[in-house]
Amino acid sequence: MSKNSSVALDLCRALIRCPSVTPADAGALATLENFLKAAGFATHRLRFSEAGTPDVDNLYARIGGGAPYLVFAGHTDVVPPGDRALWRFDPFAAEIADAKVFGRGASDMKGAVAAFAAAAASYVADRRNFRGSIGFLITGDEEGPAVNGTAKLLAWAKSRGERFDHCLLGEPTCSEKLGDAIKIGRRGSLTAELVVHGRQGHVAYPERACNPIPALLRLLDALIAAPLDAGTAHFPPSNLEIVTVDVGNPAANVIPATAKACFNVRFNDLWTPKTLRAEIAQRCAAAARGARYDLVFERCNAEAFVTEPDRFTELVGQAAAARTGLKPKFSTSGGTSDARFIRAYCPVVEFGPIGASVHMADEHIALADLEALTEIYRDILERYFG
Repeated sequence: MSKNSSVALDLCRALIRCPSVTPADAGALATLENFLKAAGFATHRLRFSEAGTPDVDNLYARIGGGAPYLVFAGHTDVVPPGDRALWRFDPFAAEIADAKVFGRGASDMKGAVAAFAAAAASYVADRRNFRGSIGFLITGDEEGPAVNGTAKLLAWAKSRGERFDHCLLGEPTCSEKLGDAIKIGRRGSLTAELVVHGRQGHVAYPERACNPIPALLRLLDALIAAPLDAGTAHFPPSNLEIVTVDVGNPAANVIPATAKACFNVRFNDLWTPKTLRAEIAQRCAAAARGARYDLVFERCNAEAFVTEPDRFTELVGQAAAARTGLKPKFSTSGGTSDARFIRAYCPVVEFGPIGASVHMADEHIALADLEALTEIYRDILERYFG
């Protein structure tokens, strides 16, 4: 194991040993801040708050001056470990076995945070007079409400006059092998509830009641009968999934008064939240046939976006290919990430470890992948500032 990857491993284990389940920090940001300070970075710890949400700690760090400015982004908060009996090791012990580091956050995304911190520290130690700036945007609110994290950290940085040229986010992007995918965008996410109103009554006297269930089924069928679209150059077709159907009726001899369903749409860049809401509303109206219903949309927490392939995406891909021998696929799959906030400030690309064990028991990152990831990030810095 190289010196850089050994540093990354030590930092990764130290971060995992901080039980930073959202919104708790548990010392994770201090661990990273101390490491970056020792490497010469100027750091700022920021706590943001908003009514109805937990206060959250964040970290901003920078070294260098002027452009170009490459900023690494990520999070040190993790999801709960769940049933610890399902884990091979304590989820916050960072045990090493079978050439892997086990622990909550190993893959999502303390491994990547450790890797790009180690790579940056190594780079600035060797290139003290490099032209440009390297920064870090690290939040403790990615796995939570995402209200007091990256979005506010970006606004704070902008208010100080910070201007980023590119961002590399270390979310787990690879499917089967390190280097098989780079995310250049994300689908949007829109959730809605559909409630059909009827009239309660006895099943033996249906003429005295109005059963809302057939109307709900009709409306739901109208939503999924025809595809929303056929996809675009960088995105698969938009997908509407019905996730709950409920009438709250424990009796077999009662026609319920209401029936409700909840659905989520992961949509591509053919849609905006406004046009998608209009399409859904139109489909429901066409199938209603006099049924009384309420269609309530939640606030859209993510819009679809894509970073068009350019010199920066190619640079990241070339660095990954040079180390892994694989040509990464440009992808927009998966759930949401904080890239949805960053893209309003600069082009953002996501590249990180394999995501197969994310949010599962025995989450882990292979030692070989952590080493390779560290060297890839170092190579990205060489290419970017070279």
